[in-house]
Amino acid sequence: MISLLTPTQITEPEWVFPFQGMDVGDSFFIPTLRLAEMMYAIDSGAKRAKIKVRCYITVKDEHIGIRTWRTG
Repeated sequence: MISLLTPTQITEPEWVFPFQGMDVGDSFFIPTLRLAEMMYAIDSGAKRAKIKVRCYITVKDEHIGIRTWRTG
């Protein structure tokens, strides 16, 4: 029998957001099942880096995650 994991049973790696190397219009994608937590972490990191970003839930290569664009 195959046992399926729930999102709370999956541990996320520690992500390093590439804000310093980004120009306005650049984007990155992070695959995750914890969408709200990741959006909060990205927004918090952007505020600390003093930049503006837009985050959207997207699918890339059949993986759900967050696509983040630098807007300012």
